[in-house]
Amino acid sequence: MCNTNGTASFILKMNIMKCLYATLFLLILSFQLPAQRLSDTLKIISYNLRFGERASMEEFAAFIKTQNADLVALQEVDINTFRERAPKQNGKDFIGELAHLTGMFGAFGKTIDYAGGYYGIGILSKYPMTMTERILLPFTENGKEQRALLVANIELGEGKTISFASTHLDFTNTQERQLQVTQINNILLQKNIPVLVCGDFNARPESTEIKQGMSLWAPLDNQFPTSPSQAAKYKIDYIFGYPKANWELLSSPKQSSLLSDHLPVVSEVKITW
Repeated sequence: MCNTNGTASFILKMNIMKCLYATLFLLILSFQLPAQRLSDTLKIISYNLRFGERASMEEFAAFIKTQNADLVALQEVDINTFRERAPKQNGKDFIGELAHLTGMFGAFGKTIDYAGGYYGIGILSKYPMTMTERILLPFTENGKEQRALLVANIELGEGKTISFASTHLDFTNTQERQLQVTQINNILLQKNIPVLVCGDFNARPESTEIKQGMSLWAPLDNQFPTSPSQAAKYKIDYIFGYPKANWELLSSPKQSSLLSDHLPVVSEVKITW
């Protein structure tokens, strides 16, 4: 005679063991998933586009995609302008086109009205922006034109958010830039989240506005010259992080792109929370 009760009991025990193993596997996996979903490294680009005089938006987009950038700070960005020096870019929305071509989120900060459209700075992000703000920087009789700071809060995932900023400082004199750097510090150093600020500072590393004005920030790029791109002699483009303890530079290779009169600055950085 078959012992049906014993067989049923054995099957029940096996099913219970399978359920226990499955539950244990899911618990282990759940502890690992947050670390996998949130990367602690970011690829950052800062690039002055020279208002598209030397290259198309398709070429700039291809460069950004090749670098697999997470965040991009852009300067000399045109929106619907009509420049004699850049006829192929007439009527184009640089940020709109670059966002579309790269598949990234885009934001624009106007600094001045120009040539029938707008001129300013921009941001591209692989991650959602939960807030964007354009802040005008000091503009005195010593300055050439209005400049600004474009700030975006970037939601990296798992409740982790950083502030990412793009700027382009005055090119005429150090006094104007020092005022602008002071304003940037007044705004960004008050943030309660990690901050990156990138851009064309139009100032060399030994200048007061960089050596003293940005002394609380971690330099997150190489020290290679960035201008002019054909035979670079001067470093005027930067990536900075604050607080210093939250940021580490992993790599920042020398660039050779000739799409603009500036070389891009490209860095891979690590963030700790």
